[in-house]
Amino acid sequence: MTLIQIYKGCLIMFSFFLLNSCAANSENFKLNGISLVASRDSITEDQVSKIVEVNANSVALMPYAFMREKSDPELIYNIERQWFGERLEGIEHTIMHLKSQNLRIMMKPHIWLRNGDFTGDLKFSSEAEWEKFETSYRKYLMLYAELSEKHHLEILCIGTELYNFVKERPEFWNLLISDIRKIYKGKLVYAENWDKVDQVDIWDKIDFIGVDAYFPLSDQVSPSEDEIVEGWQKHKSMLEDLSSEYDKPILFTEYGYRSMDHALKEPWNSNRDISEPNHNLQARALKILYEEFWTNNWFAGGYLWKWDQHEGSGGLENDRFTPQNKPAENMIKEYYRKFRN
Repeated sequence: MTLIQIYKGCLIMFSFFLLNSCAANSENFKLNGISLVASRDSITEDQVSKIVEVNANSVALMPYAFMREKSDPELIYNIERQWFGERLEGIEHTIMHLKSQNLRIMMKPHIWLRNGDFTGDLKFSSEAEWEKFETSYRKYLMLYAELSEKHHLEILCIGTELYNFVKERPEFWNLLISDIRKIYKGKLVYAENWDKVDQVDIWDKIDFIGVDAYFPLSDQVSPSEDEIVEGWQKHKSMLEDLSSEYDKPILFTEYGYRSMDHALKEPWNSNRDISEPNHNLQARALKILYEEFWTNNWFAGGYLWKWDQHEGSGGLENDRFTPQNKPAENMIKEYYRKFRN
């Protein structure tokens, strides 16, 4: 190992502890996060700079695992058929580029089911199938726990929208968390879907209460700011109570809206033929979310869903979640600037 390599390693370690210290000691500190979509190509410095330009200070990386069928308990991941950005080598390449710009990182493994079936409903019919799935899931998580420790990543998400799995197999999750703690020294979060976040039993064992925050806020075509504020109140009250009950901060492991009419009725809905583009509603909804949550001490921040690697993504012809090249991008930049540390 050369002196330059030793120096770089020490610098990364110092930055890791400094950033965690800042987060722990500043009530105003928030994780201004984006969820980075993996690409078939390697990320460039210019692409990372675009993330920094919107005043983001943290990035979620999402190495997907796949299941051939819901009845087949074996997870498939880190294979040559996946895009470079989802494979281990691609993840490590991306980490180094993000770290070079002092961006924090959350490692957030996801499971993808065929036909877009919901992972929260995942169940198996026999003990043997459950055990096979647990063995596969443990191997998957430990791979990324080891990678997260190797690169001193700030947060590891131990699961994403796996309500039935967490509910049905508590002994597995308790042991998994314990074993991860032995090798990974950063913070742990679990990401539960918005409608089940108050029904999870592992919040006392991890560091953040993670919420994929697609709460329905309004049935209106294009609700006003006041209507959006009103729509948040019961959800916000529930989250504040949950944070108080467990003495843990709330972290929006995902949040975001499509740029279309009716975007707040079912914010999770990703169908491609729903409504008309409405870029102002997307920007307006994000503005209210920041004003309602980012000023609260019990709230740790969140990760915008989602940010594409290529600079030309999004645009005014696009009604998907990405805010890129839309009015929402400036809204994010403005509010993230207020809380960027």
